[in-house]
Amino acid sequence: MEERLVRFRPRAILVVLGIILAAIVLIQVVQAAVGVLVWIFIAVFLALALNPAVSWLQDHGVPRRGLAVAITFVGAILVIVAVGATLIPTLVEQVNDFVDAVPGYVAALTADEGRLGFMEREYQITDRVRDAISKGGASGVLGLSGTALAVTKGVVTAVVATLTITFLTLFMLLEGPGWVERFYGLMPEEKQPRWRAVGQDIYRTIGGYVTGNLTISLIAGIVSSIVLLLVGVPFAIALGLLVAILDLIPLAGATIAAILVTTVALLDATTSGIIVLVFFVIYQQLENHVLQPVVYGRTVQLSPLVVLIAVLIGAELAGVIGALAAIPVAGTIQVLLVDWLKHRRLGLVERRSGAVSDLK
Repeated sequence: MEERLVRFRPRAILVVLGIILAAIVLIQVVQAAVGVLVWIFIAVFLALALNPAVSWLQDHGVPRRGLAVAITFVGAILVIVAVGATLIPTLVEQVNDFVDAVPGYVAALTADEGRLGFMEREYQITDRVRDAISKGGASGVLGLSGTALAVTKGVVTAVVATLTITFLTLFMLLEGPGWVERFYGLMPEEKQPRWRAVGQDIYRTIGGYVTGNLTISLIAGIVSSIVLLLVGVPFAIALGLLVAILDLIPLAGATIAAILVTTVALLDATTSGIIVLVFFVIYQQLENHVLQPVVYGRTVQLSPLVVLIAVLIGAELAGVIGALAAIPVAGTIQVLLVDWLKHRRLGLVERRSGAVSDLK
């Protein structure tokens, strides 16, 4: 039997080694810069949410994009400042009161006669929570360091992150279209119309999801706060904020928020808990079957199975940020796949037409 020798060119070997080395370096860079990448992701999220307002201003008489961006940006900041000045004092007070009340809730859950009584008898969970709060406040409950250095570092990091995200968002709004045009300019002229259409579909999908998700979460937080205030549940504003934040997370977020808020309401009063539970059951049905179809429209057309798989993979890879990015990424992949299948079918039709013409 004749032996075959497989030979590789030195250039091919060097190319493979270069690709492997580049992949290793890229992984190391991503791991080292994960915090900055999160800031960039948030800035992209905000830029996509604000860009429709910029486009609307340009379509309605604002002559330059820079001026439209400035109006939108200043308007968004004024809205945030106004809302913050109205809600933050109440929110801070309620959050602190809620943290102080945590041991009481834990004691109610773990009372000797309750189903979770073993936690109090065997682990003294109430004393542990009370000690954590007395030593570190809310940070003690969350398992974070309560030292002044850690608090100072956290405040500085938050300020730097806020400023960085703000300027990144501003520059993305100003320069985003220019960078997109430069990217299209690198392609052959005959291929540009196709990829411009693909880019527009991707933007519509991602932008529609971002704007829709923020809108639906805001509605969820406001409606929940109103219901909690009417029912008389304590910490209504803080719990409404919790609902709005968790509702950003696809699929699981709304359910987690409903469980947490309903638990707090039940611990306050059985009647309140039942009313809040009924509210969340009804509201989530309305959100899933009315709000989401109306707000998202035709921008995000993904099956529930694809959404679930995407969210699970995203959460496993990058936690909450991965779960938030899962649907935009899945939508982008779907747009690219649909475009590829479309042009593949067109190619097959053209080849068949050519073969029929040759036979004639």
